Amino acid sequence: MYSFKSVFADKLDSMLVFRIARGYKRDTYLNHYIRFDCYCYDQKYENPELTLDLVHEWLESDGTSELAKRATAIRLFGQYLDAIGETAYVLPNKYAVGGKPNPPYIFTDDEMTALFAAIDMLKPTGSEPYLNEIAPILFRLIYTCGLRPNEGRELLAESVNLDTGEILITHTKRNKERIVVMSDDMLAMSREYNLRRGAFGGNNPSFFPSNCGGPLTNEKVYSAFNKAWGVARRSLECPILTPVRVYCLRHRFASSCLNRWLDEGENLMAMLPYLSVYMGHAKLSETAYYIHILPENLIMSPGVDWDALNAILPEVSKCPD
Repeated sequence: MYSFKSVFADKLDSMLVFRIARGYKRDTYLNHYIRFDCYCYDQKYENPELTLDLVHEWLESDGTSELAKRATAIRLFGQYLDAIGETAYVLPNKYAVGGKPNPPYIFTDDEMTALFAAIDMLKPTGSEPYLNEIAPILFRLIYTCGLRPNEGRELLAESVNLDTGEILITHTKRNKERIVVMSDDMLAMSREYNLRRGAFGGNNPSFFPSNCGGPLTNEKVYSAFNKAWGVARRSLECPILTPVRVYCLRHRFASSCLNRWLDEGENLMAMLPYLSVYMGHAKLSETAYYIHILPENLIMSPGVDWDALNAILPEVSKCPD
């Protein structure tokens, strides 16, 4: 685990403890706080006050990469310092108002086939000699159960019921637990995988164990996914490598559910709450967002009450997670 080392080390640690006590996960914005800490340490910044100049220098030191998230992270830090009586600059909310958010990337059927073929061909790495065993199950579970990437990556073996196919999701956004159920095919694959996991996972409690202990890391998961996506796109002879995230598997799950219900003549507005609960969304509008990006040929479907949909869509301003 990373240990903060700059002049703000103690304050960053205490802020994370405070946020965890309020129900937030430690990992939220953690990578940005690590980058901020490294910047202050590398720049030999010794002033213990969070100043306007320091905030803007750090935000501008890394171009526009994830600017909105970095701005939010440093704003939260400033607000925390101000709340405990420290003199601190609090970044205004208007600093990083992004443009129109990009819609989620929805994989086509051909892309999904090529992607999972590439995932199945992933090789072990020096630090993760069992990556080839883990990746095919991890990514299929994220897709078929509509999980957030960390919900799949951080699964404990004791949370996976291989008799019933039920999975207790505990590492969730806002720490709100829920249960999802695997398909029969996914359950069969998970049972076979679990027999192998017993051989290489040892006493590691994680369902997707890292060779270094604990669950497979975010970096390893995203690195494996991006490598497989590159292979998949080359196999489709596409000259442009569209940037994607592991989250796109969750987006594809939601889109597939809605399309299937439309094909079956279901009323989407009646089915939406079920999908919302299954995916762990805090608001119905987060799930309704996916209806808004369905193919144009579905716009006139009788399964969509557009007046009702448009009444709740303004609640969500970005692609749901």
